[in-house]
Amino acid sequence: MLRRIWTISNLLSFSRIVLLVPLAFFLLGDAPNSRIWAAAVVLVAGLTDFFDGFVARRLHQVTDLGKILDPVADKIAAGGSAILLLMIDAIPLWYVVVVISRDLVILLGSIYIRSRKNVIAQSNWPGKIAVTAIAVVVLLSVLGYDETESIRQLAIWLSLFMMSLSLALYAQRLFVGTASGRRSDA
Repeated sequence: MLRRIWTISNLLSFSRIVLLVPLAFFLLGDAPNSRIWAAAVVLVAGLTDFFDGFVARRLHQVTDLGKILDPVADKIAAGGSAILLLMIDAIPLWYVVVVISRDLVILLGSIYIRSRKNVIAQSNWPGKIAVTAIAVVVLLSVLGYDETESIRQLAIWLSLFMMSLSLALYAQRLFVGTASGRRSDA
C-alpha cells in the first residue's frame, strides 16, 4: 500500500509544495543573485509539473492519490508563488485574488463531485495551459526584466482567459452534464 503512495510521480508532485520554501527564502531574503536562484526554483517546479504525469504513465504509477495530489500541488504552488510575488510588489493583488479564487472554486467543486459521485475530477487542457501560463507569469515576475514585460502581460491575459475557460468547463461538467442529459464524470 505505501508503495502506491510514495511513487516517483507523487514525490515529484509533492516536491512542488516543498519548493515554496526555497522560493520564499530567495524572494524575501537578500542572498546574492537571489532572483536568479528564485527563477531556478520556479523552473525546477515547472519541470516537476511536466514530469510527474509523464513518469506516472510511463512507470505505471498512476494512483488515486496522484490524481488528487498533482492538481492540489499545482494550486498550492501557484497560490503560494503569487502571494510571495505580491509580498515583494512584483504582481498585482487582483491577479493573486483571481488565481486563488479560481483554484478554491475548482477545489470545492472537486470535493463536491468526489462526495456525490465518488469520482476524482480530472484536470482539463485549458486548466493545464492556465497553469503553464501562470508559471510563465511567475517566472517573468521573479526575474523582473523590463525587456520581458510585454511577454509577462501577454501571459497574464492568456492565463486569465484559460482560467476562465477551464472554470467554465468544470462548471459545465458539474452542473450541466453531457448533452445526453446525464452528468459527466467531472
